Amino acid sequence: MPGHFLPAAAVVMFFIALGPVVAAEAETAGQPAGEQPPAAAKDTMPTSISGVFPHLAVSVDEVPGTETGIGALMPWADRLWMVTYVAHIRGSGTGLFEIDPTFRMTKRPESVVGTYANRMIHPPSKQCIIGPHFIDAKRNVRTCAAIKGHRLTATMTHLKDKANKVYFLTMEGRLFEVDVHSLQATQVANVKKELGIKGRCHFKGGFTGAGRVVVANNSYDEGDVLGASHDGRLAEWNGKKWTVIERTAFCEVMGAHNTIFATGWDPASVILKVFAKGKWSTYRLPKASHAFDHAWFTEWPRIREVETERFLMHAHGMFYELSSLVYEGRPWALKPISVHLRMVPDFCSWRGLTVLAGDQATACGGNLLAGQPQSNLVFLKTDDLWRFGKPKGFGGVWREAGVKAAEPSDPYLMTGFDRKCLHLAHETDADVEFTVEVDFIGDGTWKVYEKIAVPPRGYVHHEFPPGFGAHWVRVTADKDCRATAWFVYN
Repeated sequence: MPGHFLPAAAVVMFFIALGPVVAAEAETAGQPAGEQPPAAAKDTMPTSISGVFPHLAVSVDEVPGTETGIGALMPWADRLWMVTYVAHIRGSGTGLFEIDPTFRMTKRPESVVGTYANRMIHPPSKQCIIGPHFIDAKRNVRTCAAIKGHRLTATMTHLKDKANKVYFLTMEGRLFEVDVHSLQATQVANVKKELGIKGRCHFKGGFTGAGRVVVANNSYDEGDVLGASHDGRLAEWNGKKWTVIERTAFCEVMGAHNTIFATGWDPASVILKVFAKGKWSTYRLPKASHAFDHAWFTEWPRIREVETERFLMHAHGMFYELSSLVYEGRPWALKPISVHLRMVPDFCSWRGLTVLAGDQATACGGNLLAGQPQSNLVFLKTDDLWRFGKPKGFGGVWREAGVKAAEPSDPYLMTGFDRKCLHLAHETDADVEFTVEVDFIGDGTWKVYEKIAVPPRGYVHHEFPPGFGAHWVRVTADKDCRATAWFVYN
């Protein structure tokens, strides 16, 4: 079953003698920063069920009307730090937490209630930035008062003054620069206005690389499916000018080595944008579920380093392995791992474990079906992700789209899945021949797999032979038409 990384027969409760467990709340405010609260009885041991420690759960008091997700995780100063969020900065109980190696959790007295999902290590000043908090190497915490009232979604390297300033992006599209020493903040852009977003914006990821700031807004609703509106954006800023790259929902932006990866989606499929060698390229991936087809339902699917110089990518209910390096401008190492139904706002490596943040129960909008809002972490080994649901999905290079003759579609991921089927249809009063090509190495070399004729306003499906695999597949039509090319992987 998706979401279970232990076989059914092996789901057991086990006790680990890791030391005393105390969930310390704000009453520890009188203690020096970083000092632990009084210890519990010596025979107290944390309980773990399939990698979940119930005592590490976080919750809010108000029901209904809010949520409590774990927005960001970061290993720093011999602790695992996490910041939790409420909806629209309404509620109580959330804040900044640190977890020590014995799984003792302390709520920091500097905690503030907010909607935060940003985190970054700033090497020049030796600080971890998470939410509005700046944490030094000795676990001393300072809070930037000027931005704590904003819904913070990304922290990014400054374009000009990397040693002394960083950027903060808010969900409403405000871009601030903050001095990492004085914590003085200045708004430098209203990104919603700059990008011409007319409806409600929902900015998520942001990253600075290759001389540009790249931001993602995942606004998406029924208007996108009907073609009536498109407020989602992927855009870049060189410090002077904003440029829109895509007009659909995007969630995450991350990169390394002058390569930038961005993930989003449209009605047809998940989209992976790659910036390398001075240009953007587009790739399409399957959707594991339609349950993520809304701005609110995606939360913060991330790209993170979980093993040394190895990225783990999470998009639309599917995990992928991804190399931080790109050769010849192409993502060679992209491969699906598993599918699931979890909300995973963030994940990281900590003390040999991969830790998944969660947003398990929400009572937003008067919904009482989930009960008290609460969330927790899952601790596992990276390889345990392969024990989630086997990779499968659906999507297309075209969904009732206007197609130009002889113009190949974007590449669509084919590797890592078992049974594969292609559905073709069009709305033209003539035969249309579709050419299916595969790139079986992944280096951009395309070979004709088959030509498939579809009758006027007709439909044809093709089942690929068992065991057939290639890295990418693409489709070309021999006439201008309105067409659908849809892949189903089981």
